[in-house]
Amino acid sequence: MGHGFDTARLDRIPAFLSAKYVETGRLPHAATLVSRRGEIAHLSCIGDGRPGSALKEDAIFRIASMSKPITSVAFMTLVEEGKVALSDPLVKFCPEFRDTGVFVAGGGNVPFLTRPPARPILMVDLLRHTAGLTYSFQERTPVDAAYRKTKIDDFDADYTMDGFIEGLAKIPLQFDPGAHWNYSMATDVLGAVIERIEGKPFAAVLKERIFDPLGMADTGFQVPADQQHRLTDCYAFDPKEKMKPFDSGDRSRWAKARSFHSGGGGLASTLHDYHRFCLMLLGGGKLEGTRIISRKTLDLMTANHLVGGGDLTQHSVGIFSEDENAGVGFGLGFAVTLDPAHAGIPGSAGDYYWGGMFSTGFFVDPVEEMCMVFMTQLMPSSTYPVRREVKTLVHAAIDD
Repeated sequence: MGHGFDTARLDRIPAFLSAKYVETGRLPHAATLVSRRGEIAHLSCIGDGRPGSALKEDAIFRIASMSKPITSVAFMTLVEEGKVALSDPLVKFCPEFRDTGVFVAGGGNVPFLTRPPARPILMVDLLRHTAGLTYSFQERTPVDAAYRKTKIDDFDADYTMDGFIEGLAKIPLQFDPGAHWNYSMATDVLGAVIERIEGKPFAAVLKERIFDPLGMADTGFQVPADQQHRLTDCYAFDPKEKMKPFDSGDRSRWAKARSFHSGGGGLASTLHDYHRFCLMLLGGGKLEGTRIISRKTLDLMTANHLVGGGDLTQHSVGIFSEDENAGVGFGLGFAVTLDPAHAGIPGSAGDYYWGGMFSTGFFVDPVEEMCMVFMTQLMPSSTYPVRREVKTLVHAAIDD
């Protein structure tokens, strides 16, 4: 027994991950950190960070969409300072969007036919994915196809933040802002808004407002040369081989400087760094005497902001690769559990979480005073239900 957990039950986590995923060649490695009331109750690393080199607890991982909560918190610090409001229209900071219409017809070799949106995109739409934007990987509509054709969300994109906004604004919206929920590049747009408000590079704003105050020394858009040996290899699912190399640690695109910093998916981080971010959230916006945002701002962020209430199954259009959606709402940068019975997984009403395309994930449970960070490197995240399984194993170990 420790921290209100049965330690033998916590030990099931690495045993399960090893037997089902790592030894069978489904995942390259897996690292799990569980804490309760601010203290680490479980930490395990299994598999190889790179072939022949055991995964260590200081390994650096590509966290993809786990960048989104960080960008969202950084944005909300600007809201707290009165520099921007949730009700501000996007065109106030990105006038490039003033003529962006809603898709009606066309696409491919035919010019788009659009109509003016029923209302403008607001800052709150960007935070909760109701702006009408999308991702190329959704592969559902001519709008998604235009994202693919322009490579607007390509990992190797070499545009600047301004070039990104200019390019994105030329592609129609999928729907009227506020009409639906669709997982999208909205958080990347937030990064550009942050950069314009502060008049300095987005990466510098994150360092100043989040990473330095929280002691997240290993989190950023570029892995420094002297730390690159800690960067893990990353894989993509392959039906025949299970895993094929996607990005190797020693020749990684995350080790190169980029002109575009993706607030929606560009960060690399570690188990311990992301855990510090989670502890700040669990502490109501404060960690070890350093306040990042107020408790009331965080309450607002972790409330359900889906228009008219309800859960993601009622509001979502398109694929949603980050979890099953019943009983789950969406706040400002996080998914929020509304009803664990509908979600079909142990948890607490009010716990919040997100994941990344390389199958990483985290959750913060204020009711149980618990955090979990899970790291591995396999895309897409929908390949295996590993994050739901780990969350289930964590809750099965509670013993108080």
